[in-house]
Amino acid sequence: MTDFNHSFWPIFIAVLTLIGILGCALLLWLTSKIKITSKDGDNTSGHVWDEDLREMNNPLPLWWMWLFVITIVFSLLYLVVYPGLASYKGKFGWTQVNQYEQEVESANEALKPLYAKFVNMPVDVLANNTEAKAIGERLFMNNCAQCHGSDARGSRGFPNLTDQDWIFGGSPEKILETITNGRNGMMPPMAAMVGTAEDVQNVANYVLSLSDSAHDSARAKLGKEKFTSCAACHGPDGKGNQAIGAPNLADHTWLHGAGEASIIKRINEGKINQMPAQTAKLTPEQLQVLTAYVWGLSNKVSK
Repeated sequence: MTDFNHSFWPIFIAVLTLIGILGCALLLWLTSKIKITSKDGDNTSGHVWDEDLREMNNPLPLWWMWLFVITIVFSLLYLVVYPGLASYKGKFGWTQVNQYEQEVESANEALKPLYAKFVNMPVDVLANNTEAKAIGERLFMNNCAQCHGSDARGSRGFPNLTDQDWIFGGSPEKILETITNGRNGMMPPMAAMVGTAEDVQNVANYVLSLSDSAHDSARAKLGKEKFTSCAACHGPDGKGNQAIGAPNLADHTWLHGAGEASIIKRINEGKINQMPAQTAKLTPEQLQVLTAYVWGLSNKVSK
């Protein structure tokens, strides 16, 4: 697909556009010059269908012809003032990005009074505020539900936000940090460091044993020593490290699938997970309300 990002294509499309417009003008001019006279001089083109249906040679109504002319002139003026020809930006300098940003800025300005009442509220109070919860839910549906689901319970590869299992931390401060700046989680392929395919299988069974999941005890014992390659991030007890986003392997939450085969796949292939930052899309006040809503999903708040 990168071939279609080449600078040739905008120029090619611009040339075709101009040829099309000028071609219409030329066609209109040529047809206005053509005069067809019938042999009988009866103002017909000479075409006859069904024995008596004759095509008349009447010119286009003037208003119709001028409508064509106006359309052609308008299209040329449009291409002068707006960006429509390759890299030419147009006299007005209009871009869809600028218009979008202006509309967002205008909307945020209009909504400032609505969010002002929430600025000084603690997160636990804000999470229990009916109006704030409704706004937070809408923000969540528009910006987060695509990955985490409308019920926030996630799916494979997308964390559940309604439980107490947090990869980078579940405090209000950490949730705000995650939503604002996004996260980049990376586990490199570890097979080469673990050893042979047999060693990888043994480590997978040891990982399963940490959460008392179904595993092969003999293999788990053999895999314990090799787990040291993984302990640098997940800790010697496998309980993870929220400071670097290393998941807890000792519970029953499996972000990328449970079972021996899934764990072997992760050891062999590694994994990169990314959550985009929302700071460019949401105002600080919106981020605060969204944080309170997400925090409230996994924390019981007093009525």
